[in-house]
Amino acid sequence: MGGDSGPLITIPSAISAINHLPNLHLILCGDESAIQSQLKLNNSSNHPQITIVHTSEVVAMDEKPSIALRTKKDSSMRRALDLVQSGEAQACVSAGNTGALFASAHYVLKMLPGIERPALVSQLPIANSNQHAFMLDLGANVFCDSNTLFQFAIMGSVMSEQVDGIASPRVALLNMGEEEIKGSDHIKQTANLLKACPEINYIGFIEGNDIFSGKADVIVCDGFVGNVALKTCEGVARLVMAKVLEIIKESKFTRILGLLLIPTLKKMVKRLNPDQYNGASLIGLRGIVVKSHGNATSSAFYNAILEAVKEVERQVPEKIKTKLELGLVKRS
Repeated sequence: MGGDSGPLITIPSAISAINHLPNLHLILCGDESAIQSQLKLNNSSNHPQITIVHTSEVVAMDEKPSIALRTKKDSSMRRALDLVQSGEAQACVSAGNTGALFASAHYVLKMLPGIERPALVSQLPIANSNQHAFMLDLGANVFCDSNTLFQFAIMGSVMSEQVDGIASPRVALLNMGEEEIKGSDHIKQTANLLKACPEINYIGFIEGNDIFSGKADVIVCDGFVGNVALKTCEGVARLVMAKVLEIIKESKFTRILGLLLIPTLKKMVKRLNPDQYNGASLIGLRGIVVKSHGNATSSAFYNAILEAVKEVERQVPEKIKTKLELGLVKRS
């Protein structure tokens, strides 16, 4: 029920997902009449891969997380998380109120042993590669101390190993310069922790202009920096696509040239389109939670569902737990 458009976006995305994945079963939590109406419009009433769980409440997009947590126990968001906690579902995907989702997921699912805070992580495209860089935190924690950032590095490393199949992911700290003397004290302390951890392939500091360079497989920062960087990247990607289309329409010559370049332009648009990277994971919890943008298109929300499926298949929380049990976070 969450996001800017609710079932108008989430239900067609859900139908696309089950049409492409015959082994996927979706439990749709929310107002049953609204869900049934959209299923009927999409010729998917009584679909065998869909179960509806009716809920009487909805968390508003501008609602305070504390109020949602205390008073909205029959909201679509809360019921979805309850289903993950009970084992009836293996993952939760939501486009709803970000703060409420974080607070509710933390309360319902609890943290993995050795992890103090969850982190929001997402994939970003990198130069000359079909792989990705994982960046965290993207907004779950405005400020992080060195130990929290160290834990994020471990979790990001596991995500890169499991999702992209990289044996020894290169982990970097996002900083205002590559030199060791630059940055805040907690960034420098995090660097020292990572240098002393042989299980993590720490490569040092990188700057913002290297986020897409491919220098690092995992980029670690606090939530304030990460969120601003992510939103800036998405805005630049949309600006580039809009400007390319604008230039193509300028004259007869550029229109002809554009026709010749259409295959290449389509590849570029597909690679830069933020929709395909929609679906940031809230990791560090005892369950899988994927957060979609509230203004996600149908294709973007579909990709968030696929991200949840991927994490279920690769058992990401269990892999993080295993790495933590090696004693990597038992450091001061």
